[in-house]
Amino acid sequence: MDHDEVLTDFDRQMRREARPDGPGARVERVGAVVRHVAPAHGWNGVLWSGLDQADVDAEIAEQVRYFTSIGREFEWKLYSHDRPGDLAGRLRAAGFVPEPEEALLVARVDELPTDVELPPGVRLVPVTDQAGVDLVAAVHERVFGSEAARFRQQMLDQLAGQPDTVEIVLAMAGDEPVSAARLEMIPGTAFAGLWGGGTLASWRGRGIYRALIAYRARIAAERGYRYLQVDASDQSSPILQRLGFARLGTTTPYVYRP
Repeated sequence: MDHDEVLTDFDRQMRREARPDGPGARVERVGAVVRHVAPAHGWNGVLWSGLDQADVDAEIAEQVRYFTSIGREFEWKLYSHDRPGDLAGRLRAAGFVPEPEEALLVARVDELPTDVELPPGVRLVPVTDQAGVDLVAAVHERVFGSEAARFRQQMLDQLAGQPDTVEIVLAMAGDEPVSAARLEMIPGTAFAGLWGGGTLASWRGRGIYRALIAYRARIAAERGYRYLQVDASDQSSPILQRLGFARLGTTTPYVYRP
């Protein structure tokens, strides 16, 4: 895999030419900025920018003004190869708060394992209704320690309005949900995204996380996607790289709260 070529394709398809990620959302291209505008429970933020030293502060101020005017907290999704080189410092100076850095990992779908191997007593269940979404939200809250009301509504909206763009799956041990993950698919692009993978602490180290990756890689292959992409934490990044994912850089969410 040519890392530079894939990164160029990723920037073009998933950032500069981004599509809305759910019902009620839209992508706006304003000058040198591409932003995603969604309902209050959705993701709002800057996906891409092509700024230089002469206009960077004015463009940052304009995005703050815009999202504040519609009452939205928003994220400036900054990648390590974005320019100008001091964009991170300028965002902090404008009041943005950085969240933990993640690794931008990409793999060719046809080079990933797709055989799902689960520990005894665990099965995978596709999520297609509110009851399943509620279980996914419960796993999210237990694994990540954050309230999942907005996340739950996003999933419900997507299943109702754009079901062909998402596959959500639960790992169940009997009647207990022990892990959950989703595959985000953008029609017309070469990339599908792995999101939300999380396993309860008492069930880690048994191969469930790897099984969920294989399950989603198989779906991506069946749907004709060429690459899988993930923003990986320090915890998941080593597992993904052992499976064949390549690190193309980093991404850091810079969050502005009006």
